[in-house]
Amino acid sequence: MSDKPAVVLVHGFWGGAAHWAKVIVELARKGYTSLHAVEMPLTSLAEDAERTRKMVAQLKGPVLLVGHSYGGAVITEAGDQSNVVGLVYIAAFAPDAGESPGGITQHHLPVAAPNLEPDSDGYLWPQADKFHATFCHDLTAA
Repeated sequence: MSDKPAVVLVHGFWGGAAHWAKVIVELARKGYTSLHAVEMPLTSLAEDAERTRKMVAQLKGPVLLVGHSYGGAVITEAGDQSNVVGLVYIAAFAPDAGESPGGITQHHLPVAAPNLEPDSDGYLWPQADKFHATFCHDLTAA
């Protein structure tokens, strides 16, 4: 049995649990045996945090919550359970008490807005020609 905590990976707003597949493989190589990626409904911060809380409640022993992007706001909300031993933010929202991802985004909207465009239903998406992704080779080094 591993002495490492269970890890719950929480995806960002334009993501899904499957995006953690390669990270799960790397963490397993590092000896983590209880790895979970929550699939959030992305309906509201409250519902996404509740879904994450339910997953954490299913796990026995200590749990480490890891959030990427919007997932950082989710782990901030869901991280108050007694078996949560830590929160890890990966390029993520880390709101203060009373702060929301929307409020943080509004603060930075003058920079972000030119890179977003609405689809036919009014949902905002990054413009493909202005989106640049960078990837970290080894997310598990430390």
